[in-house]
Amino acid sequence: MDKPSYNYDIVRGFVNWSILWGVVAVLVGILIAFQMVLPQLNFPPLFTYGRLRPLHTNAGLFGWGLGSFFAAFYYITQRLTRQRVWSDRLARFQLWWFNATIIAAAVTLVLGYNTSKEYHELEWPLDIMVVVLWVIFAVNIVMTVVKRREEQLYVSLWFILGSLVGVAVLYVVNAAEVPVSLFKSYSAYAGTNDANVQWWYGHNAVAMVLTLPPLAVFYYFLPKTTGAPLYSHRLSIVSFWSLVFMYLWTGAHHLLWTPVPDWVQTLAMGFSIMLIAPSWGSVINGYLTMNGQWHQMRTNYLVKFLILGITFYGLQTLQGPSQAVRTFSAFIHYTEWVPGHVHMGTMGWVSMVMFASIYYMLPHLYGRRVYSVPLANLHFWLVLLGQLGYSVSLWIAGVQQATMWHAMNPDGSLHYSFMESVLAMYPYWWVRAFAGVVYLAGVLVFVYNIAMTVRRGEPVAEAV
Repeated sequence: MDKPSYNYDIVRGFVNWSILWGVVAVLVGILIAFQMVLPQLNFPPLFTYGRLRPLHTNAGLFGWGLGSFFAAFYYITQRLTRQRVWSDRLARFQLWWFNATIIAAAVTLVLGYNTSKEYHELEWPLDIMVVVLWVIFAVNIVMTVVKRREEQLYVSLWFILGSLVGVAVLYVVNAAEVPVSLFKSYSAYAGTNDANVQWWYGHNAVAMVLTLPPLAVFYYFLPKTTGAPLYSHRLSIVSFWSLVFMYLWTGAHHLLWTPVPDWVQTLAMGFSIMLIAPSWGSVINGYLTMNGQWHQMRTNYLVKFLILGITFYGLQTLQGPSQAVRTFSAFIHYTEWVPGHVHMGTMGWVSMVMFASIYYMLPHLYGRRVYSVPLANLHFWLVLLGQLGYSVSLWIAGVQQATMWHAMNPDGSLHYSFMESVLAMYPYWWVRAFAGVVYLAGVLVFVYNIAMTVRRGEPVAEAV
């Protein structure tokens, strides 16, 4: 009787733009993958691996990742609060400011303006744009929650609010810098402290951007998709608070065997191992929600995306802590194993969950059923095979690479030269490049299916 009128226009806007930036990220990723095996594909000075690699990561993490999270957050928050977004104008301004920031980031990175900090390469004027973007978004979401008509705060809202606070703290602290010109600055921290703050930021960017948001999405869309209630809301809340607390101490595991004090490294290593418990709390919660519903893995394409996504999250949260152990880190760090690990998270966990969320939202956003379920299933299999081809090939490559680096002759000299270890990587790099093409094919099927849904999908009434 008192059904609110939701703002779906802003959700549509972020869905469309995030997909565009996602396609750009995959295309650039494929290009730099082929540059590794075909150096002639480097076109200096602008289109070389060194310039394009940060463009790829920023377009993927922030263009596709954050853009799709913005869409899902606006959708989820409005529906869980039964309240229209607090300010339509602020939301619309955020959409255009988001795109202006992504474009400015792409241009400056290609031109070589780079702080050299992983996941925080943008120079100080861009940092200001990012802060403005995040403040606008946070204010709109928080005020929508404050004005809510639903007293209960479902777990997805906890993850959303945690992400808002976490990203703000991390970004501002790591962005402390001294500008010396329009596009050049120096970090406010020095030496080891700078490295420690950077990886406190870097690993917690994984937490607050690539963990809390997709978990918010997963916890909302899995029950909605299956029609089954979440197994345990209490377990989800315990997992949330445990993740937020433990993640903040893990960043220095990127700095094992460095001048960072041993106690800091040990602390990070210990908390990294402890992270397995709250991470798998969410995995187990998802699996137990599927009790009596596992047949939907055959009949419901959305469930396939969500369950494979949470499975890859579970694998990530076993692999990551193992890499944080000193002895294993000494063997595997700096090898191809690491990008294999990272891309299982981004291509498998995060992207699969977001693909499912967008498919689910389409009938609500456009009043039309998804154009083709068989195409959605084809999309699933292509991105699954592409991601597995990418990750597994690089895990194998990383083990071989590490073994060659550590091989010693009886007299204590290295058995293999560095160049020999590079040449041994070429077959795996070819597999990675073509696995990326397979993944791109899946993404293009996704784009086509959405376009055809908008144009020719069967009209339906807006679902509850």
